[in-house]
Amino acid sequence: MIKDIQHYPDMANPQLRPRYAGIASFFRTPAVETLANLDIGLVGIPFDGGVTHRSGARHGPRAVREQTTLIRRYNPASQVAPFELARVADLGDAWLEQPYELTAALDEIQRFFDQVHAAGVLPLSVGGDHSVSLPILRALAKAGPVGMVHIDAHCDTGDDYLGSRFHHGAPFRRAVEEGLLDPRRVIQIGIRGSLNHPAMWQFSTDSGMRVVSMEEFTDKGWRWVAQEARRVVGSGPAYLSFDVDGLDPVFAPGTGTPESGGISMIEAQRLIRELGGIDFVGADLVEVSPPFDPSGLTAQSAATLLFEILCVLALAVEQRRAERR
Repeated sequence: MIKDIQHYPDMANPQLRPRYAGIASFFRTPAVETLANLDIGLVGIPFDGGVTHRSGARHGPRAVREQTTLIRRYNPASQVAPFELARVADLGDAWLEQPYELTAALDEIQRFFDQVHAAGVLPLSVGGDHSVSLPILRALAKAGPVGMVHIDAHCDTGDDYLGSRFHHGAPFRRAVEEGLLDPRRVIQIGIRGSLNHPAMWQFSTDSGMRVVSMEEFTDKGWRWVAQEARRVVGSGPAYLSFDVDGLDPVFAPGTGTPESGGISMIEAQRLIRELGGIDFVGADLVEVSPPFDPSGLTAQSAATLLFEILCVLALAVEQRRAERR
C-alpha cells in the first residue's frame, strides 16, 4: 500500500521520513535496477572468497546499508550536499552465481562494473573483502592506468598465497601488473602491523608507490598526509579504496585482520574531506565483517566514512559537469 501523506509534504522524499521506517537502502536512496539518469551508483559486493583468515565480510554490505539509514543529507563539516550535487541511487548487490570459484567470481564482479562504467556512472562500492577492488579496477581502467588513494593497515601487494594470486592481500600488485594502476600515482596510508618477513610489502616501494606508515601518519598528521595524497595522485583520474582495518580496532573491531594503533574516526573523516577536488572515478569501502562485532560499531563507522566518500565523489561529478559546460 502507498502511504497517503497528510501533514508533511516534504516526506514524499524517503530520505526525510523517520529513519526507522521503510526498507533499508544505502542512505535511503532509491533502490533501482537501471543505470539511466544516474551519476553515482551505490553497490554492495557480498563476497569474501578472497579472505585468507577470518571470513564474514560477505555480510558487510547488508550491515552497512542498515547503518546508512542513520545518515542525513548534508555534511556541515565540508558543506557538501551530495544528493543535490549528484543523482544517487542504490544499484543493489553485485551478487555472485559462482562465489566458490575465485577467478570466475572476480570475472562476474567485473562484468557488473563494466555495465556501470559504460553507463557513465561512478561506482561507490561496499565489500566484501579487498580482492573485489581488482575487478572494479579492471572495469574502470580500460582506457589506461589510474592513480589511487588507498587507506589500509596493509599494502595488499602480496603475491601467491596457498595457491592463489587473487586473495585480499594481493589486489594492488595484480592491478599494477595488469596496467590498471600507475604505481607512481598511488599512495598507501596507515600501513602497520607485524609481518611474516621484512619484505612482505616490498612490491609497493619497488614499483614506486608512496607508502605512509602509521608512524609517519601520527608524526606528521592527517592534514599533511592529505596534502601528500593530492601531490602523489595529481590531476589525473584516481580511485579511492578504504579498508576498514585502516581504522584502529577501537572504532572497527569487526574486520578480518585488525591491527592496533590505527587511524581514529575523526582523522579518517578529515583526511577524506581534504581529498575533495581529486578526479575520482570510483571508490570502495571494504572488509566490514559483522560476525566479529555484535555491537554494530564497525558498520556504523563504515557508514559514516561512506558518507564522507560519497561527498568527495559528488564533488568530482560536479567538477566534471562544470568542465563540460
